[in-house]
Amino acid sequence: MAFKKVGAVILLVSSMEKSVKFYKDTLGLQMKNKSKDWTEFFKDGTVLALTPAKRKSMVHSGTGMLVGFMVSDMDQTVKELKAKRVKFFKKPKDEPFGKHAVIEDPDGHLISIAEIKMKSDEGFDMLGMFGTD
Repeated sequence: MAFKKVGAVILLVSSMEKSVKFYKDTLGLQMKNKSKDWTEFFKDGTVLALTPAKRKSMVHSGTGMLVGFMVSDMDQTVKELKAKRVKFFKKPKDEPFGKHAVIEDPDGHLISIAEIKMKSDEGFDMLGMFGTD
């Protein structure tokens, strides 16, 4: 087998309208293409795709998967997300590698945002589930 790279991260969503609005307007992602049943963000490399879940039970509120984004200015990003009333699953925290937080989309999918300062061999608490913030 010759798997080369991840081509897309596909999220099953309960409402295309709410989810497209969240990723396009709230997070400011660049839309690649859009149709009734499929929307892609990012023009180059791995795309983030949204598609309607055929059944409500297919949307599992972010369990088992985390979509990660890198940001250049965590403090400004957090300020803008809070102003837009985005829900934080893990509050912004300094980690050995830089700054990190986890937010939720309208379906509860978890989204990691990180400002990487340096490479680190030390582990970190990705979801903020160990210890206190």
